[in-house]
Amino acid sequence: MRTSLPLTDLLVGRRELQRGVDELTGAALTGQGGALVLEGEAGIGKSALLDHALDAAPGFRAVRASGSEFEQELPYSALHQLCVPMLEHLTELPGRHRDALQVAFGLAEGTPDPFLIGLAALGLLTAAARERPLLCLIDDAQWVDTASARAMAFLARRVAADPIAMVFAARSTCTATGLGELPKLAVRGLSDEDAKILLTRRSPFPLDDQVRERLVAEAQGNPLALLELPRAGGFVPPDMTSVPTRIEHGFRARLAGLSAEARLLLIVASADPTGDPGLLWPAARQLDLDVTPAGAEADATGLVEFGTRIRFCHPLARSAVYRAADAGQRRAAHAALAAVTDPVMAPDRRAWHRAQASPGPDDDIADELERCATRAQARGGVAAAAAFLERSVALSLDPARRIERTLHAARAGFDAGSSGKAANLLATLETTTLDEFQHADVDLLQGRIAFTLQGDGSGPMLMVRAAQRLASLDPDRARDCFLDAVEMSLFVGRGGVVIDRVLAAARSTAPAPSSPDALDALTVLATDGYEAAVPLLRHALYDIGNPFWTRRPALATMIAVELWDLDTHAAIAAWLVKAGRASGSPLLLRLGLAQKTVDATMIGDIGQAIANSAEEAAIADATGASPLLHHRLHLAALRGRREEVLHLCEAATAAPAAGGPGQVTNLHWTTAMLNNGLADYPAALAAARKAVEHGDLFLTGAALPELVEAAVRCDDHITAARAVDSLTERTQAGGTVAGLGVAAYSRGLVTGIEDHYREAIDLLAESPLLPYLARAHLLYGEWLRREGRRRDCREHLRTAHELLSRAGADAFARRAARELRATGEKVQARSGQRYEKLTMQEIAVAHLVASGATSNEVGVQLYISKRTVDAHLRNIFRKLGINSRRQLKDHPDLAVRDRLDSR
Repeated sequence: MRTSLPLTDLLVGRRELQRGVDELTGAALTGQGGALVLEGEAGIGKSALLDHALDAAPGFRAVRASGSEFEQELPYSALHQLCVPMLEHLTELPGRHRDALQVAFGLAEGTPDPFLIGLAALGLLTAAARERPLLCLIDDAQWVDTASARAMAFLARRVAADPIAMVFAARSTCTATGLGELPKLAVRGLSDEDAKILLTRRSPFPLDDQVRERLVAEAQGNPLALLELPRAGGFVPPDMTSVPTRIEHGFRARLAGLSAEARLLLIVASADPTGDPGLLWPAARQLDLDVTPAGAEADATGLVEFGTRIRFCHPLARSAVYRAADAGQRRAAHAALAAVTDPVMAPDRRAWHRAQASPGPDDDIADELERCATRAQARGGVAAAAAFLERSVALSLDPARRIERTLHAARAGFDAGSSGKAANLLATLETTTLDEFQHADVDLLQGRIAFTLQGDGSGPMLMVRAAQRLASLDPDRARDCFLDAVEMSLFVGRGGVVIDRVLAAARSTAPAPSSPDALDALTVLATDGYEAAVPLLRHALYDIGNPFWTRRPALATMIAVELWDLDTHAAIAAWLVKAGRASGSPLLLRLGLAQKTVDATMIGDIGQAIANSAEEAAIADATGASPLLHHRLHLAALRGRREEVLHLCEAATAAPAAGGPGQVTNLHWTTAMLNNGLADYPAALAAARKAVEHGDLFLTGAALPELVEAAVRCDDHITAARAVDSLTERTQAGGTVAGLGVAAYSRGLVTGIEDHYREAIDLLAESPLLPYLARAHLLYGEWLRREGRRRDCREHLRTAHELLSRAGADAFARRAARELRATGEKVQARSGQRYEKLTMQEIAVAHLVASGATSNEVGVQLYISKRTVDAHLRNIFRKLGINSRRQLKDHPDLAVRDRLDSR
């Protein structure tokens, strides 16, 4: 709602900020969309800049939304506001997208796919923008519900090729929702000179100089304070309270002298975040208010405007009215609003009002809030579900129900990323009132929370304690708890000695299984070694009809890598992608794409690896998660990208250990690979030592070849010999040609026996591991050169250089080229594969189009608009020197070599 002042007055001193907004809308007018966040304290003039954007873009269609301090628990409420004016385009969306939005907005029954909501909203916006450019204005973004904020941040990052401008106004932004990562303009206070100009224009009569100076000093450059402080009837001593607080006091002063009915009408209006007259007036009648005189009296304060929407002059005015009410008045307002809110169309808002109206515990309302939580969770609002459950705990009268709800609320809070809130809820439980199952639930939750805290090593043993409690009550679940502890240790990158401790506890206290299982296999591996454990591990992986990887894909993947069983690894990756696409689970799909990236990297299909990695990053962005790092680290290490590896390592170590996407367990292994490729053997040796120093059950096997190579080059033959023995034990037990081949060339490094190198080449030629075959040729060629067999070495070094170049292993390829030059052979500089000119997203688009996907299909898969896909295609054609999709399909660097999906 605008004040009575002209907009030009409200924009005094804002020329630079106006220019920033104008540049955004000007670019959108030409089809180069974007977003901007205006950030500053309450009353600083952000809303005036939103109004300027509206006035300065007359050719645009404008849609608005606003966050509400009192509606943050309702998922997608702000996104609904933004999209309502464009719902006529709903029929233009694909069926699954249309359904996802309708259910998210409460327009249809069912469970939406939160994975699709951002893309569906993008489809709605781009459809509307086809008619004329679109301007999206979002005020009070700091109060937008989490689900909407993530969706809006996703939209803001996806409109670069569309005529869409998004302008957010926020007091602060949260990086967790993605809004904090958007381009920002800081809206600061006015200079004293500009403040005096605004005061002069505002005041209908000349101000005394002393009064003017005092107002300017107290307002601290805040335009709303300059307008409101004189109304307050006096001045607060400077610096006693914040400027927004003083503004709120000024708004509250306008309530003085109001009748009880007018004041209660304002309180009801402040308690309803929707601003819907269809709720306010029936609620007022519910309270027996005479709305005509009460409305006129309230309107005269200037605090609120009663029109087609009920609008307060500023969010601080709403807060001032609500906070000035006593508890009884607020409860009465919420009770009236609950009575007139449709229980079918808006059950969550009705329950929220009922909860606010309750003076004490009420099991009926607590039950309703629990149902709200279930609906919120189904709609992707995990944070909202946690909030509803937490409120239901406070209103629960029955002690047993309160305990169950507390556990559910803590679990939801943890899933929403609020570990601290989850821990606080658990701390309210009286342990003497819990049964053993509930004690186990508490231990498990506390264990998971501890895993997210740096320096807290109690997580594994808490989860072990949960397993021990359940041993006699639920043996199968008890064994699962032990596996949870193992998997969580790996997931957050804290394997180390933790797994040994967990498995030691499992050996002594785990109940016997009904048949050999993965926990048995892991305990045998920890005590008796690979030869004894491998049959059990294979049985666990290949449980007929119920493969282990469908239940624990992360753990199964690590077992496959440890056994050098690349076919199983590829099968797991393919299953994850298929299951993720079928179920709509972003986590499964991202895990699958990450593993397909690793698989493509291992077989030397570098273009496919980059495409898979780009798709994983796009899905992470769509769901508000951080991209997984381990596959990107592996890819960058093989390519010899030192700066990229360092950047990813910093991201991995800096990421909170909360949920694992940022934590990587193979950091040291891939760093060792990088430095071996760069021939920085001391650095490779240091990294490889760290990778194996704890004797982790997982990834040590993959790191051992790097340790052998670095140790030999650094003349540490004792370390190299021990590493070869360990690698040989593992690979002989596993029995795969890939593992046996890698172990053979590692033995050749230690023994200097030529047959070991020949054996490695023969074995690896039968495996799909192109980069490792190339490395075997490189090592053999290097050995031959040192033996003075120049002619023989050239053949293997040429082969190594060709294969390594094809696999994108640039650092290793440069090593081969240096060795060739040392033999006197000229090596032409590599022209490079043409796809290297493309960005990651362009490579992903190119691969999908080359496989036959349409622009619409590519957009769905990469979470971008069709217009963006077409813009990428134009860049791809230009960079590759082609002009058609057919030429793209035939491009040799983009041929899809997915060895599993093609079977």
